[in-house]
Amino acid sequence: MTNFKPFDIVRDASDHHFLGSNHNGKDCKDKVMKTIMKEWKILEQNLPESIFVRVYEERIDLLRAAIVGPPFTPYYNGLFFFDFCFPKDYPARPPTVYYHSFGLRLNPNLYSNGYVCLSLLNTWNGQKVEKWNKSQSTVLQVLLSLQALVLNEKPCFNEPGIRSMAGKSSWEKRSLAYNEETWVKSCKTMIFLLHTPRKHFEEFIIEHFREQAQTILLACKAYMSGYAKVGDIVQDETSSSPAYKASKQFNTSMLDIYPRLLDYFASKGASVENCRIELKVLPKPEDVAEKRKDGISKKMFITLKMLFGCAKVVEHNDDTIRN
Repeated sequence: MTNFKPFDIVRDASDHHFLGSNHNGKDCKDKVMKTIMKEWKILEQNLPESIFVRVYEERIDLLRAAIVGPPFTPYYNGLFFFDFCFPKDYPARPPTVYYHSFGLRLNPNLYSNGYVCLSLLNTWNGQKVEKWNKSQSTVLQVLLSLQALVLNEKPCFNEPGIRSMAGKSSWEKRSLAYNEETWVKSCKTMIFLLHTPRKHFEEFIIEHFREQAQTILLACKAYMSGYAKVGDIVQDETSSSPAYKASKQFNTSMLDIYPRLLDYFASKGASVENCRIELKVLPKPEDVAEKRKDGISKKMFITLKMLFGCAKVVEHNDDTIRN
């Protein structure tokens, strides 16, 4: 990704969420414009390698950012896009931020309608020191907070009512289940982005997933088979014994998403043929019941079995997975 600049100024803002904002950037006073330009300079000089920003030459009040999901989280290697709009009295008020959710809620702070709940944006009642300070707060701080505090290792505990439950056994199990659901939604977000990339990030999106496809797919397989829990970094195939047990719901969802994700990666030039897996599905319970009357639980016959690393490759189609 060395050819894609972390920060750049572009012209076309036609797909920006706040394109039709009330003031259209025309009511920004000189003082506000100078403040925004200072923000540009801060971003250009201080962005970490996992955050990318585009600002607009003709719409100084708009900004778009892409955050790469941090390691050891259920967001690892995902891409998450945010549109910013500076108010005409900036920095007296914080920017308004919209998350490109594609209708998915994969974090308590990120709503399916794009609403971003964060104390630093004054969209949550945090302590005074956590809220927007017109003399000190910056867009860079907002981006770093989104990456470190929102897209974190255990997002389940971002929910205010259960933060104090962290560390308790029953809630840690719920957190693992939440992470599984989050990984599924993160994979769906990858597919949405590859299908409809955000403007000015088209090359970046394709190249990112082309480079990370193997890592993402290996993680999917390891999570499904229990060799790693969601969020763990998986760099190669493992021969060790499974240490975790993924939920049936998670495996069912991933058996549907995995082949589609692989096909999208392959269509963008990723070398992923070695990641194809053979999926086997046992007969429907009612079919088995007709043949076997030995009292074995029906649950045994609706279990989806996955075989990894098979010599024979079976191509995926919509009839491969039976509900």
